[in-house]
Amino acid sequence: MADLAILGHLGSSPAAYIGAIALGGLIFNFIYAIFSFLRMGTTGFTAQAFGAGNMKEAGLIFGRSMMVAAAGGILLILFQMPIDWFTFSVIDSSSTVEMLASEYFFIRIWAAPATLGLYALMGWFLGMQNARVPMFLAILINLVNVGANYLFVYGFGMTSAGVAWGTVIAQYTGFIIGMIIFIRLHGAILKNLDYKAMLQLAALKRFFMVNKDIMIRTLLLILAFSFFTIRSAKMGDNILAVNTLLLQFLFLFSYFLDGFANAAESLAGKFFGAGKLSALKIFTRYIFIWGTLISIPFSLAYLVAGRYILYILTDNTEVIEHAAPFLPWLAVIPIVSFAAFIWDGIFIGCTATAAMRNTMIVATLLVFLPLNYLLAGPMGNHGLWLALMVFMLARGVIMTVYAPKAIFAGLNRY
Repeated sequence: MADLAILGHLGSSPAAYIGAIALGGLIFNFIYAIFSFLRMGTTGFTAQAFGAGNMKEAGLIFGRSMMVAAAGGILLILFQMPIDWFTFSVIDSSSTVEMLASEYFFIRIWAAPATLGLYALMGWFLGMQNARVPMFLAILINLVNVGANYLFVYGFGMTSAGVAWGTVIAQYTGFIIGMIIFIRLHGAILKNLDYKAMLQLAALKRFFMVNKDIMIRTLLLILAFSFFTIRSAKMGDNILAVNTLLLQFLFLFSYFLDGFANAAESLAGKFFGAGKLSALKIFTRYIFIWGTLISIPFSLAYLVAGRYILYILTDNTEVIEHAAPFLPWLAVIPIVSFAAFIWDGIFIGCTATAAMRNTMIVATLLVFLPLNYLLAGPMGNHGLWLALMVFMLARGVIMTVYAPKAIFAGLNRY
């Protein structure tokens, strides 16, 4: 959002800059979706180890996650050329947007090792019931990112390349500070880490089997949003810019609700690991009450002030006027999506990842993609938004149906 807000206030060609960030971000969404288990899976495994009182296992999970993060970051840098070629052979957009997006990609890719390391680090702290360190790191990273963006764009006259460098600097700053905090709080874990046990095949197999389901689930989620972006690009640079800006309202709400989703990962995993069915059920009821209480004010705020919030992201009146007919969709976002976000957290904490995967397969392949093709033609951009809203609602409904068998049935013996 900081990248978009900085570029959205540039006087010339804001639609092209916003489109470039949208396409560049699309690439990284796909890339990091593959490794999303480093955050979510690490939280679930660590929370269950914490709940069972097994600190040795918690240390082994940290070691495995950081090992995968380092290998993944190096591979992404090595394969940056074919990734760029494949992406822009698939996506159809204007030559200006593609050029700016490619420039953004080749700079930001160098942050991959730090970004994946942060996934593992934050996931582990959340699993250890410590949300303060991830909060501090998130605030630090964003402050550095905003400051670096402003310096590169307004100080050095750069555009999309400037915000890419801002991201790189912010990610490495966060990772280095995060590792310093980890060593100060849990340095003994590194000293006592059993590297032979960390590489044990049975444990690695379970680590990757659970995380494979998270990877598939997240890839399908990113596929849905990427398809939305690709269809937007085919409607022209203005619609691409409009939809990119309006999606930020969905992401903004999801980031607020992520506080409860992350709490769900951490606490549900702890209760599940300790075998406390009644505590897990009570927690689930309360977290859904909070989700409802958060979503209603967001819907009202988006309904009343959506246009004014847009001015924070861009001052270009042409883009804002193009966005005006689609603003009512913003009020629908929190109501239809909050259940999916909260269930995600609970399912991840209980490592019920096969059910998450199946939910996403149905919601993406049988709901979202068919609706896109059916609605985008007769309804245009409104059709894209309707398909996205039904997709988010379907995810929450399907996981509600899955939950009794996928989560609570396994603890009935306690």
